[in-house]
Amino acid sequence: MDVSVDRKLFLGARLKRLRRDRGLTQTAMAGDLGVSPSYLNHIERNQRPVSAQLLLRLADAYDVDLRQLGQSGAAGEAELAEALSDPLFQGLDVPRHELLQLTDEAPAAAEALLRLYRAFSDQRDRSRAALIDGGQTGEGPSPADWVRDHIQDRANHFPELDTLGEALHAALDPNQTGDGFEALARARLQARHNLSVRVMPAEVMVEWTRRFDPHRRRLLLSETLDPSSRAFAIAYQLALSEHEAELTALADAARPPDETTRALLKVSLTNTLAAAILMPYAAFQRTAEATGYDIARLQTRFSVSFEQVAHRLTTLSRPTARGVPFFLMRVDQAGNVSKRYASGAFPFARFGGACPRWRLHSAFRTPGRLVTQIIETPDGQRWFTLARTVDRQGHGGHGEPHDLAIGLGCELKDAARLIYARGLDLIAPEVTPIGPACRLCHRHPCAERAAPPVDRPLRVDDWSKSVSPYPFAAA
Repeated sequence: MDVSVDRKLFLGARLKRLRRDRGLTQTAMAGDLGVSPSYLNHIERNQRPVSAQLLLRLADAYDVDLRQLGQSGAAGEAELAEALSDPLFQGLDVPRHELLQLTDEAPAAAEALLRLYRAFSDQRDRSRAALIDGGQTGEGPSPADWVRDHIQDRANHFPELDTLGEALHAALDPNQTGDGFEALARARLQARHNLSVRVMPAEVMVEWTRRFDPHRRRLLLSETLDPSSRAFAIAYQLALSEHEAELTALADAARPPDETTRALLKVSLTNTLAAAILMPYAAFQRTAEATGYDIARLQTRFSVSFEQVAHRLTTLSRPTARGVPFFLMRVDQAGNVSKRYASGAFPFARFGGACPRWRLHSAFRTPGRLVTQIIETPDGQRWFTLARTVDRQGHGGHGEPHDLAIGLGCELKDAARLIYARGLDLIAPEVTPIGPACRLCHRHPCAERAAPPVDRPLRVDDWSKSVSPYPFAAA
């Protein structure tokens, strides 16, 4: 965030949200910041700007990342813009400044609007499916969508799980014994929980890559798992065996709408703890910074996979040791998104990220090769991105290798911290303009367009041909 003295910053709504999130009265916060309650009241009502000095006091008093203070509420402008592009709202043409004003000054109302639209959209999709399949319609978001939204509301950061993971990693003491993680974890599971680990033939495991047999106290792992996936499966069982009570409490505290959603959330939280055991926060963040976020070096140092490192990089939001704020998307060859996480700003809304101009979707042409790209989204923001294919966990010959692609990215202003950006001109870079999914994108002309935008009429005639298969009229 720009905190220069010549720029007036009116951050009343965000300051009020910060205060309420910490359960403070105006008098208490004013005392912490060394200002009068009336002055703070004027700031919260946007009657006074926030000075650079006050911003520094905020950062010192509450360990606030000023970049996060500069971001809008949980319902981002991009998400609202996507929702309002639905034909349901045709003719409204809500300008961008109104969306920004809504997310800035009334974030709870923006989130309520977005939740209402999501519920409507999900119900509409299920109703259409029921008409086709003769099934029953459901209500509310799917368990997967609910869990994704909850994790993103937390910016994919669970400090309590990071603390537990660091303690458990230290208890294994791999640096002192010289043994690898897998051997130490197996020994701890056996000694503390009377639980053994066995690798089983694929024909015995059938569809399962990991199964726990509570009667024989055995963790069964498929032989199709590579070493990093096997270590993660063991870390998952160790996390569950040592801290099930904490994981259950954390899942219950989120108040999921039903038992299926609660179970899925608990699995996600256990995965987070497993990653924190394998890649303890402080050591991982220090190594990432020291190596310029060299993923290959991080893989070697912590004996993990490319995807495990990429996912962990999206969780580095500890106030005293922040990493680069990354976002991550994982897609299959059909473009289906199976993972979507971010520790900071996220350039794609819920259904976005499908632009064929983003090299994430062309990574399948160069399996295993890391490709970089600087992209620009329709709001003018620029992002440095990496993309690479990975194997599906435990495919074991039952599927094609390199059948998933991982996209990892950060704001261009943070790219200088990455080894992958060295030698590039980051001041005047080569930029690829991209859009959201074609049906929501207004970029024209575009030779890669696969569908016309839903809110623009087509412009077709007999006398001309555009590079775009779907030329459309301007707004």
